[in-house]
Amino acid sequence: MINLISDTVTKPTGSMLRAMFEAEVGDDVFGEDPTVNTLQEQLAAMFGMEAGLFCPSGTMTNQIAIKCHTNPLDEIICEGGSHVYQYETGGYAFNSGVAVRLIEGEYGRLTARQVAEAARPLHDWLPNTRLVVIENTTNRGGGSYYTMEEMERIAEVCREQGWAFHLDGARIFHALVETGDSPGRLGQIFDSISVCLSKGLGAPVGSVLLGSRTMIDQARRYRKVMGGGMRQAGYLAAAGLYAINHHVDRLKEDHRRARKLAAALEACPYVSAVKPVHTNIVIFDLQAPRTASDFIDRLETAGVKASAFGPFTVRFVTHLDVTDAMIDRVVEVLEGLK
Repeated sequence: MINLISDTVTKPTGSMLRAMFEAEVGDDVFGEDPTVNTLQEQLAAMFGMEAGLFCPSGTMTNQIAIKCHTNPLDEIICEGGSHVYQYETGGYAFNSGVAVRLIEGEYGRLTARQVAEAARPLHDWLPNTRLVVIENTTNRGGGSYYTMEEMERIAEVCREQGWAFHLDGARIFHALVETGDSPGRLGQIFDSISVCLSKGLGAPVGSVLLGSRTMIDQARRYRKVMGGGMRQAGYLAAAGLYAINHHVDRLKEDHRRARKLAAALEACPYVSAVKPVHTNIVIFDLQAPRTASDFIDRLETAGVKASAFGPFTVRFVTHLDVTDAMIDRVVEVLEGLK
């Protein structure tokens, strides 16, 4: 079975497993796991931030960041298709008691002008805006990404308004390998950054929240109360370390394979539109009356898994466990469907 549902489905490579088995560990709740500490320190240095915090998931790092930057009755600004709004179970309300202000961007990206125009007057009956969250790359936007200049312009708006600025970097390395930018530049733009290890990088679990040392000290308490304090977590952190040291440059292979899928889809008569492919995500619409659920069933019968992104919309995601031979097979399947 060729699994294109998500880049979260990857299995650890043999070398990654060896690194996990050989990890030196301690009790991370006491700050005594050397492998966790190394992962946090290495990522913080890479992104030009003071400190980091290893967490079980990107949802947790995003939610902790929101909690650190806001108070109840505040408001966060984000794009309508963003992960913090669509896929974190309304955690911004549950965990932090804040409202959300949605902006419709282009392929999941906001502009500085849109953010500036979202500023509210200070009235008793309105929430106070405190935080802007952007996602890079964008999931529902088809893997599109921000340029550094776009992010810097949004950061300037945030500084002018006194708002914090958080990056949901679920697939941030996908963007960086395409732009060639240094991750260290991001630390000058954002107040906090979430770096996911379990998507394109191929680690089985985990994300790291980056920020100032004061913020991360506070974040450790929020991680604990959310149930995220792990003990000998170095076995998991070792996978993350291996991933950032060995699996970043190869992300370009996933992007190349995604573009090949997109080209094949554009030639299919039953496909009405394919979103521009920038990284490893391919989102396409089917000609009605063919539905996404029927299409996915037919794909699975042929040995290919995909996910529905709407009644007539399907998503493919390339990743570490997908080879060129698999992509060739998927193209054959697509060409054979009537």
